[in-house]
Amino acid sequence: MEMSDAQGYMLSCGRSVETVWERLDPMDTGVADAHELTCEYCSAARQCLVILQEVTGRLASEEAGPPLGLTGRIMSAVRAEVRRHHMLALPTPEPGGVLISEQAVAAVLRRAADSVDGVRARRCRITVTETDGAMEVAMSIAVAYRRFSANAVHEVRERVRAAAAARIGMTLVRLDLTVEDLYDA
Repeated sequence: MEMSDAQGYMLSCGRSVETVWERLDPMDTGVADAHELTCEYCSAARQCLVILQEVTGRLASEEAGPPLGLTGRIMSAVRAEVRRHHMLALPTPEPGGVLISEQAVAAVLRRAADSVDGVRARRCRITVTETDGAMEVAMSIAVAYRRFSANAVHEVRERVRAAAAARIGMTLVRLDLTVEDLYDA
């Protein structure tokens, strides 16, 4: 193993740290020279390097995988970036207007669909009619083929409709659901 950062770093005895690193194995197998056996500086450097070698060996042997939920967080960021510029007008009895991003509305509606066992929301497209401010939604979902029930689609519709009314303040007049994918759960 090369210690490129330690090149040129000399111990008080005149040996480089890199030389001590390269001679760890000969020292362990009893092929050390007289200097290595008696030098306090080489001995101290060797002790630190042995610890470093053990720790990095343990770290290298650990299997590292992506953190749980990484894919979901990435997809949420992608969805946010794509839809951030689309703004929807919320109905309000007060003068003036209130705008909300399509991405924020879609996140609320996808979360409502995700709350149904065996369902994962995918794409969510929202259209607000100009005349009455009602909302039409087209949503694709993935279903767990082992846990998905016939009532789940009905439950998705009810939860998305309730979230639109309670959390966003808009009436959902149409919800087109497309089962786009199956997954194993």
